[in-house]
Amino acid sequence: MLRSMYAGISGMKNFQTKLDVIGNNIANVNTSGFKKGRVTFQDMMSQMTSGAQGPTATRGGINPAQVGLGAQLGSIDNIHTQGFRQTTNRPLDFALEGDGMFVLQDGDTTYYTRAGNFYLDQDGYIVNPQGYYLMGFGEEGETSQIQIPENAQSFSVQKDGTINYVDEEGIPQVAGQIVLANFSNPAGLEKAGSNLFLNSTNAGYTGLVSPETDGASIVSGALEMSNVDLSEEFTEMITAQRGFQANTRIITTSDEILQELVNLKR
Repeated sequence: MLRSMYAGISGMKNFQTKLDVIGNNIANVNTSGFKKGRVTFQDMMSQMTSGAQGPTATRGGINPAQVGLGAQLGSIDNIHTQGFRQTTNRPLDFALEGDGMFVLQDGDTTYYTRAGNFYLDQDGYIVNPQGYYLMGFGEEGETSQIQIPENAQSFSVQKDGTINYVDEEGIPQVAGQIVLANFSNPAGLEKAGSNLFLNSTNAGYTGLVSPETDGASIVSGALEMSNVDLSEEFTEMITAQRGFQANTRIITTSDEILQELVNLKR
């Protein structure tokens, strides 16, 4: 059978995966804290027709002759660029400007996220939509949950992540400071769904820091939205569609050639 037919099949599979990733990006264009994906391709092993030869006293060198056997999936990357900020004027919506991720605790499992839509439960703890606790630094510098007492008259969030509230006697108090997790390679994080990420062996976790130490800032009353660019995704979608069509044409042409070979017997 012709090698071009199998090369076309490998190209079709790759472009199908690319379209899957593009579709997921477009579906999450309005998802807060979402980080878009990107697909890269690599060529597969090439079949050697003739090897390279070095120059001799009477003849120059000859380059190798190889026939490629198609393409394969290289990587599916998560692009952790900053998403645009959308103003909501809701005090418990936190937009994170700069590096780092919010830390969430669910029992013994730690999650990380850039989605800053948080809420208060009935006990006054700050939680995400799944009920996972937002973690912060307590008065003694230990990592703990952040609680705003029920008798608090009001609360506010500073750029350094410090959450202040006014108690029932009108005295300002500190509920805690939001903590951020740092990663040297955030693209190595694993997506866990629901705008959450899990640490991995290649994420390069470097520890917990306060926002001002990390050079980041927290903006209350705003959300960081998806970093998906629709114009870029539509362009990539057209490219993937044309690439898929070109590979199907390779298969059709190879089939016609095989048909001609079969007809030689007639």
